[in-house]
This record gives sequence, C-alpha cells and structure tokens, in this order.
Amino acid sequence: MLNNKSILITGGTGSFGKKFTDMILTKYPEVERLVIYSRDELKQFEMSQVFSNEKYPQIRYFLGDVRDYPRFKRACEGIDVIIHAAALKQVPAAEYNPDEFIKTNIGGAQNVIDAAMATDVKVVVALSTDKAAAPINLYGATKLVSDKLFIAANNMKGWRKLRFSVVRYGNVMGSRGSVIPFFMNKAKDGIIPITHPEMTRFNISLEEGVEMVLWAIENAIGSELFVPKIPSYKIETVAKAIAPNAKLDIVGIRPGEKLHEEMITISDSYNTIDIGKYFAILPSGDNTDKYLDYYKASKVKEGFSYNSGENTDWVSVKEMRELIKKFVNPNFKPFE
Repeated sequence: MLNNKSILITGGTGSFGKKFTDMILTKYPEVERLVIYSRDELKQFEMSQVFSNEKYPQIRYFLGDVRDYPRFKRACEGIDVIIHAAALKQVPAAEYNPDEFIKTNIGGAQNVIDAAMATDVKVVVALSTDKAAAPINLYGATKLVSDKLFIAANNMKGWRKLRFSVVRYGNVMGSRGSVIPFFMNKAKDGIIPITHPEMTRFNISLEEGVEMVLWAIENAIGSELFVPKIPSYKIETVAKAIAPNAKLDIVGIRPGEKLHEEMITISDSYNTIDIGKYFAILPSGDNTDKYLDYYKASKVKEGFSYNSGENTDWVSVKEMRELIKKFVNPNFKPFE
C-alpha cells in the first residue's frame, strides 16, 4: 500500500509519530520517503538517533511549524500521503492561551488542507480526539473545528484525486502525558491522586492507533470521521493495577474535564454507520447509501451514543497489568 509512496507526518516527533515511523519502516521497507515535520529541533535530533539517515535513507527531518504555510507547502512537494498529528493538546494550557491553540489547531489544519490542494497529495488523514465530541473545553472546541475543516475540504477539492478523512480516538495507553506513567511515578510515594472514583476512559494502544490510520489511508472514500470500537477502564482500575495497596487521594474533576469520554454523541447518531471494526460519522446531508454499499455497513440506531461510561467492553485489573507490560513497560510489576 505505501511502498514506493512518499509520506509526511506533522508532529512526527510525538508519541504517535515515533510509533508510526517505526511501524511504517517495518511494514513498508520500500517506502520512498518519510518526512518527519515538526518544530522541535531537539526532539528531531533525539529521534534521529533511533531512526538515522544512515540506517533509513528514506527518512527526512524537516524543521517547521504547521502555522507557517510557505514552509509547510515546501515540505509537501512530492508527497503522496499526509498524516496530520500536530496539535497543542493540554486542556489547562488551552484555557490560559486560547489564541495559541486556535493558531495551531485551527489555522494549522487549514494550512495542511491548502498545502495538500496546492501540491500533488492524494490522501490526508487527520488525528482527532474524544474531546472534540460535544466539547466543554477550548482544546476540544479547536479540534472540533479542525475536524469540520478536514471533512468540508472534500467539497472544495474540485478535480483533484484527493481525499480527506479524520480518525478520532481517546487517551493512548502509555503516551507522553497519559495517566499510566503519572500513576507509576506517584506510586513510589504510596499515594495516587485520582480525580473521581467513577471516572472512565477508553483504552487504545499506540499500535492500534497507527493501525487505524493505516486502515483509513487504504480504505477511506473521503469525508468519514472514523471511531474505533475499543474497551473502557475506570481510572480507579488503573491505580489498583499499578499499586493495589496505595492510598487513593480523590482530588476532584479538573476544569474542562469530563467524567466519561465521549466519541459519538446522540446528535451524531443520525449520520453514523457501523462498518465492523469501526464506526464512521458521515457529513450531514451527504449520500449515506454510497458509504453503506462501499463498507457493507449498517446505520446505528437513532439516539445511539458511544461513551466510555456506557461501554459494554471493560478492562479488568488483571488485564490492565497485562496491557501495561505489553504496551508500556515489559518489566512492569505492581508496587506493593
């Protein structure tokens, strides 16, 4: 699928970007070019120690910001596929610095769209977040606008053989800033702070996230927003899996934070189809039949919603420990 193709990933030095790079170079060793586009020279240097030009001659490190349209357009020359993973993501920082999040998450998204149309890009897949579904914080609101921009871009591509789609999932297991490394660090003190004993989250690994993006590259028609079917866990379950005897300090839900992750709202249900491993939210008013036929899919029931609190698939304490060993730290042992 991607052998002999040129790929660019924005935010390529992040957790997702590094895993994406690893899997692409393993699965598609004949990829023509893989461009890591990001703004942090130190992270690019550190990543180049693992994925060097000597070992992987097809890799390129391109320093730049998605806010900078001329620079990004230059990076897109000769590119077939763009994965847009760059974003500002910290919820509290967004509330304090809203304009910066708007410039990167919305303005940057539009730059990606414009650059793809101005060059010869064939496929764009943008990464979204659960926080974009019925957003209650500014970060989620900027990502919702970003999602809308990418979906609407399919109406403006004209004659171009170019398709835009979006992949939405929640917290990634063991990624930078996720709860598991945080709890592991706090467990050393015998006290783990949790926001709420009933708080839940969806669970997805970096590998599963990359596989979903690869699936979208190969299969999307364009205009779909894909949502994976994945298990949920309670935050309390993670704490017990890491340190069963630690004291749980209930600190309360932080501003802009939801008790449960939501990826498909009731309002979305009228435009959502079940395509097997994933759901797909379609544009309002679009021709649903072509998607139903193409994916051999079915419509979800009106009033359907998909959130981590009402999920039917749950991760137990034992399963969480196995997942931590598999995806986070192979040497993990619970703190006594």
